[in-house]
Amino acid sequence: MTTEHGGLPLPDYDQLPVGTLEHRIRALSVPELDQLLHYEHGHADRAMVVQILTARKRQLDAGAPLSGGNPAAFKPETAGHGRGGSPVSPATSPEPSSPPPHGTPDQRGKPKANRTGG
Repeated sequence: MTTEHGGLPLPDYDQLPVGTLEHRIRALSVPELDQLLHYEHGHADRAMVVQILTARKRQLDAGAPLSGGNPAAFKPETAGHGRGGSPVSPATSPEPSSPPPHGTPDQRGKPKANRTGG
């Protein structure tokens, strides 16, 4: 199964986070992994990605089965593009207050002991 980037087997391959890529390649065959390796060496040449693809090829060569599913059917994920910001809004934030300088608001300070040595 081939898609974008000149027939790569995973959609939006360049934008996939490494952790997602590691799971997506489980359904790929050795020729498809070779295709991704060739593309990776010619483009970003990310050491971690090359290591993951090579390790998966070794697993398949040792008899590991392909996982079921279609890796191209997943909605592509992108790295580092979260919504950001705080979920706090004026409606959910507490009332502003200043903490007391010492102790708790309902306790008055006690005078210190006589410090004049005597």
